[in-house]
Amino acid sequence: MQKQTFTIIEATRKLELYCVYQERCHQEVRQKLREMYMNPEAIDIIIVHLLKHNFLNEERFAKTFVRGKFRIKKWGRHRLASELKKKGISKYNSNQAFKEISDKEYNETFNSLANKKADSLGAINIVKKKKKLIDYLLYRGWESHLVYEKVNNLKH
Repeated sequence: MQKQTFTIIEATRKLELYCVYQERCHQEVRQKLREMYMNPEAIDIIIVHLLKHNFLNEERFAKTFVRGKFRIKKWGRHRLASELKKKGISKYNSNQAFKEISDKEYNETFNSLANKKADSLGAINIVKKKKKLIDYLLYRGWESHLVYEKVNNLKH
């Protein structure tokens, strides 16, 4: 099987569409270009083009990512920060993204998620129930002080 090759112009158009479809981080774009067998100089030229024409914007990506994962997957700040770090997002852009979530909304989501999960665990042994709830909330990236406070207030 022969690998497909692209000119810089073809690859640029393809990546413009890739970025328009969904917000992307630099790392995803770089990976896509490597998969297209573009050489490092071409990758740099295309990324500069995408930045210059606002197809690629890391702060916008971070804000969209945080809003989406928080509202849809109910991830806490620890998980969000970890995932942003994996994607190579700067601390500054991560902090800007966290401003998208108000403390009120954050706490309401946490309490709603914790209560829903606690109710779904049913009438099992209280120690097992607390452990399962702690594991669930910590895995989702919620701060340990919130998790343990919530679990300690748990009624049978």
